[in-house]
Amino acid sequence: MPGPLLSVRNLVKHFPLPRSPLDVLRRAAPEAVHAVDGVSFDIARGRTLGLVGESGCGKSTLGRCLLRLYRPDEGEVWFESVDLARLDEHGLLPYRSRMQVVLQDPYSSLDPRQSVGSALLEVLTVHRIGTPADRWERVARLLAQVGLRPADARKHPGEFSGGQRQRIGIARALAVGPELLVADEPVSALDVSIQAQILDLLLDLRASLGLTMIFISHDLRVVRYLSDEVAVMYLGKIVENAPAAELFARPRHPYTLALLSAIPEVGETPKAMVEIQGEPSSAVHVPSGCRFHPRCPWKVERCTHEVPQLRELAPGHWVACHEATA
Repeated sequence: MPGPLLSVRNLVKHFPLPRSPLDVLRRAAPEAVHAVDGVSFDIARGRTLGLVGESGCGKSTLGRCLLRLYRPDEGEVWFESVDLARLDEHGLLPYRSRMQVVLQDPYSSLDPRQSVGSALLEVLTVHRIGTPADRWERVARLLAQVGLRPADARKHPGEFSGGQRQRIGIARALAVGPELLVADEPVSALDVSIQAQILDLLLDLRASLGLTMIFISHDLRVVRYLSDEVAVMYLGKIVENAPAAELFARPRHPYTLALLSAIPEVGETPKAMVEIQGEPSSAVHVPSGCRFHPRCPWKVERCTHEVPQLRELAPGHWVACHEATA
């Protein structure tokens, strides 16, 4: 089993809210959005971690912190033997090409005035990959690698379908030869048939290039198809983390059970069906104790004041719940 390419320890990212003049006069305590609040996990080289949870749980913010698009407030992000969280912009430069992202909306991430070939050529030029004479040949190979034609280099983003634009986004990420790829909801804006094609492409690329991936999604069916391991997030915290087959066969956190109960066609229907009511609590005024307790059908008195820690209930299966059992 390969060692971890990425190790995250107690990662925290809060976004302070602006204070009004009245707040200043009242000396009201500053408030912040608790987007990521003490997250830890490892990803082995060549593996895919699926990161799943409801909208607003902090999964996209976590991905941006790992890439250092956001600077974490606290915690460590170890890429091999280097803590990326401590590096300044100059120190990050050697790692920018080793980590890349595929974004949710391929159209907004591409310049509509720039041809596809020019966009890919720009990446190669900035990172000084290849010689000026062979860069166009590299562009053609990148397009072929993601299932497009070399002749497509002359076209602009508006001439492609959504699935084709996502292929271009993947080609741009692969241009620098990354080791870690963060895919942030890369298929959520696509038709189901096109989703399957992009997922198959990512699987093929992972196998052929040895990529390590973090796949962020709210769709458990997609996560199960692509991931080796799955981490479930709720209000900035990981509440369950396990190998994909183990998590879908034996989910132990009530929130995970509720997510699976909402889509019983995913694998086997969980033995204990769980329904939750209402919306997630505010990420500004997070509940005390377990953050899930206002919606949890299993809650007991200790859940309201004692924060559950991740416990290993089975080999590699970690759960943050007072009532979860092996």
